Amino acid sequence: MYFTDRGIEELVDRRGEEEVSLLWLGERLREFVDLNPEFEIPIERLATWLARLDDEDE
Repeated sequence: MYFTDRGIEELVDRRGEEEVSLLWLGERLREFVDLNPEFEIPIERLATWLARLDDEDE
């Protein structure tokens, strides 16, 4: 188990029944980076990965 699994499990446990928009998620990611600029690169990588999930070329 990775350390991040605990945070992911907490997210699913607390908010697993909610539906959110990608707009909402984007705003939360921007807010997080504003508060934690040292995470800018990992958040950018996550957002790019999510955006390209359905790309057949990758």
